[in-house]
Amino acid sequence: MKRKVALITGAGRGIGRGIAVQLARAGWTIVINDIGNPDPPAETLDLVRQEGSDGMVILANITLAEDRQKILDETIAQFGQIDLLVNNAGIGPRVRVDILETTEESMNEVLGVNTIGPFFLTQIVSKKMIELISEKKMEQAKIINIGSMSAYTSSTSRAEYCISKAAVSMNTLLFADRLAAEGINVYEIRPGIIKTPLTEIVKDKYDKLISEGLLPIKRWGLPEDIAKAIVAIAEDYLPYSTGQVIDVDGGYHIHRL
Repeated sequence: MKRKVALITGAGRGIGRGIAVQLARAGWTIVINDIGNPDPPAETLDLVRQEGSDGMVILANITLAEDRQKILDETIAQFGQIDLLVNNAGIGPRVRVDILETTEESMNEVLGVNTIGPFFLTQIVSKKMIELISEKKMEQAKIINIGSMSAYTSSTSRAEYCISKAAVSMNTLLFADRLAAEGINVYEIRPGIIKTPLTEIVKDKYDKLISEGLLPIKRWGLPEDIAKAIVAIAEDYLPYSTGQVIDVDGGYHIHRL
């Protein structure tokens, strides 16, 4: 049986790595996109191979049009299809500052990685998906955006991140609306407090909040918690849903008195 192909951005570590490993375990071929140090994505590929699957690493910056095209072209050249796109790459501001001090430079950088880059990567990948479906090389495809509880939770020391993740939710709705008739469902996974390199700098803060009852499920989330939700979508357990937000947040989204 021909293995399905998943393209995961930001898969060198953290949530992206967890997604790659879980999908590999489910039998998927994994395209690992990341930027910068080549060692972390190479380590992810090793983990994918330990699960009995295979894949490739593409070092490319999703904020650049030519790099987005490189990701698409190299994936198709190697595997001939993209059955799943996971827009996972994301950053926070380099320095957390009061919203009254937020700079244009920081806003542009965070929006570029978290919102604008994924929008245009989704655009070119979805066009290729439509082409492959029309040519009967794939039956269907899926796109998953990794959002955040910050889409609706105010953090005035990192306005850039909150705004970018709120925009990810609209990206999800827009592409879900446009692509449903093409056989492509689009979803958003909305993580809560997940233990990754991105959250290491606020570990003490969240340890305290969790111990004080912030979450109904009283623990940090792990990358594999997100990855298992991804696998459910990838394996077509939600075929009659699109534009759907799935909260993987320990119950944070529940309004409680």
